[in-house]
Amino acid sequence: MFVALLLLWSLLFLLYVFFTTIRKYQTKLPKPPLSSTYGPPSYPIIGCFISFCKNQHNLLDWYTSLLSASPSQTIVVHRIGARRIVVTANPSNVEHILKTNFTNFPKGKPLTEFLGDLLGCGIFNVDGDLWSTQRKLASHEFSTKSLREFVVKTLEEEVEGRLIPLLEEVAESQRVLDMQEILKMFAFDTVCKVSLGTDPFCLDLSRPVPPLVKAFDCAAEISARRATAPLYLMWKMKRALSIGSEKKLREAVNLVHGSVHEIIQNKRKILERDEGERIESHDILSRLLLAGHGEEVVRDMVISFILAGRDTTSAAMTWLFWLLSKHPDITHKIVNEVENVVVQNNGTEKLGFDDLQKMRFLRASLCETMRLYPPVPWDSKHAEVDTVLPDGTWVGKGDRVTYFPYGMGRMKELWGKDRFEFNPDRWFDIEPGCDGDNKVLKFVSPYKFPVFQAGPRVCLGKEMAFIQMKYVMASVLRRFEIRPVCGEDRPVFVPLLTAHMAGGLKVLVRKRS
Repeated sequence: MFVALLLLWSLLFLLYVFFTTIRKYQTKLPKPPLSSTYGPPSYPIIGCFISFCKNQHNLLDWYTSLLSASPSQTIVVHRIGARRIVVTANPSNVEHILKTNFTNFPKGKPLTEFLGDLLGCGIFNVDGDLWSTQRKLASHEFSTKSLREFVVKTLEEEVEGRLIPLLEEVAESQRVLDMQEILKMFAFDTVCKVSLGTDPFCLDLSRPVPPLVKAFDCAAEISARRATAPLYLMWKMKRALSIGSEKKLREAVNLVHGSVHEIIQNKRKILERDEGERIESHDILSRLLLAGHGEEVVRDMVISFILAGRDTTSAAMTWLFWLLSKHPDITHKIVNEVENVVVQNNGTEKLGFDDLQKMRFLRASLCETMRLYPPVPWDSKHAEVDTVLPDGTWVGKGDRVTYFPYGMGRMKELWGKDRFEFNPDRWFDIEPGCDGDNKVLKFVSPYKFPVFQAGPRVCLGKEMAFIQMKYVMASVLRRFEIRPVCGEDRPVFVPLLTAHMAGGLKVLVRKRS
């Protein structure tokens, strides 16, 4: 009885402190100029809490409908205990945020806190000199021909040695397979080989799922939910008390950091042992260690690379497989394009970098998939100063500013009346959709299609991501038919750090005749 009363009084005290802090916080906020701003209904103290709770299960489409109703494709969202959020689907605003006024829109401490426990001081979660130093380092490594060749070689080993045999076995047994889970396992194997030089054997289904994989999933999901929690301060209170989801997050992060630390120690011993033998090390971890960088910096960088490289490509491919099941004509065009490339290569099954570059219609199909289902549906920055966006929206110092690729892909002003249709031909300038070699991919502004970010923070691994996705899609589609068993309903798009398909993509696999 005493314990229950103590807990009750503790809860009441915390609520008192919580709402007192909110009142003091809101009275100190700068007042925006009087101008018409669009957004969900907002009330004193609670902001748009009521609307937010009603639409939390459908947040992306709710934001999209609000943005579509706004003349400038920008809305302002007020939340309990947090600064205003300015959400935009306006390319002029996106360019202003990501390029023109880049220094005024860093990640900022309020945003880096969400991922700080997992990513530490990794390149995706820092600003200023620390970001600049890591960016230069990563840019050099990602631009080397040797790393590109290592990526293609790794893809060949993983696709031909594991993925294709697995799909052949599934086709023979006629059992249902979760394609999303298989692609995630494939991507984790590949990114660990490239980033760490180690093989977790995720795609070997005879082995249990490695604890590192489960820990990554748990840490990424809980970190993402911090950013969308209706009560902004609640996760901080749970972290301070080490309870609930925050306790699980701490345990998962400890496992991730501990596992990567062990890999780094083993790699360092191997490099020291092989010193002087001129054994070339291709993986990113070896390159960073040989360059003399400290362990914590290296750890945070490779964790960032793994997180980015694993989920983004697998998410895009999962949605493309589902879309192709609804558009057999587009599947036919992709298969024909791949076969033509193989014929031009004298029938050699092995796909090289130059072969992949010729697959323009496949690239257009991937771009169209990511327009509709971007792996990262939104990204946010932190306003360093009071400013005004190009569309006239006032932004106060400390506000969160979010650009919204998911909503941008559904704006009539950007993509026309057929914006909800899957149409890879929209990415071509000349003779769209033909099966010859005269297809020309049009230039699309990265501020209209910011799925790989844009400006100084544009994704360094963009072309490597396309290499991986094209290699997998080409290899699978020319050999197999992938038939979803989920029925006619559109799967649910779930936004976390990277989006995924709720319930996975259950499929039957058939050898292509």
